[in-house]
Amino acid sequence: MDKKEEIALSRMRKSVQKLGGSTERYGDPTLTRFLKARSMDSEKAAKMFVQWQTWRASFVPNGFIPESQIPDELESRKAYLQGLSKDGYPVLIFKGSRHFPCKDHLQCKRFVVYMLDKAVARAIKEHEIGNEKFICLVDLRQLTYKNFDPRGLINAVQFLQAYYPERLEKMYMLFMPRFFQSVWKMVCHYLDKGIREKVWILFIFSSLDLPIFM
Repeated sequence: MDKKEEIALSRMRKSVQKLGGSTERYGDPTLTRFLKARSMDSEKAAKMFVQWQTWRASFVPNGFIPESQIPDELESRKAYLQGLSKDGYPVLIFKGSRHFPCKDHLQCKRFVVYMLDKAVARAIKEHEIGNEKFICLVDLRQLTYKNFDPRGLINAVQFLQAYYPERLEKMYMLFMPRFFQSVWKMVCHYLDKGIREKVWILFIFSSLDLPIFM
């Protein structure tokens, strides 16, 4: 860690306290994720961190989402973890053709948090450091207009960047159909630059395109 990062971390801790939050239980790697997400701006990072703490306490009061709260989403088997990449990152797979517009929006949001938490947990070795990351594969084969759910997609990416900063290593969008390309361009308006730069769109999938599996 260089001197500038040390100073930024120190300032961020002080700013968090002023905002009524606490960094006592969190190490430098966790706080650094928020700093990177806010271009090393200590005050903005502190605000983001406190907002995350407040959200987490309200939305995930038990520290995890019980499966009893997301039965319909689990039944679809549209998202799951599958092994590790060659670099050791957990791989979260989402099957777009198994998703349909949410009727219960709260359950959908809980499912997003449930899966993101599982991906982060899979990255933890012996104990959590705070900088664990994962890879996401979005498989868009056989996607039709019946699966069209821009609201659900926007909610998912907003949760990812607001509450899981610097957790995503890469996102691969596979076999994106033509009609979905305009939707994705719209969604990109809601994405921070840091997230956009981690998204790869691949129209042909092969071991040469994506050599990540062990």
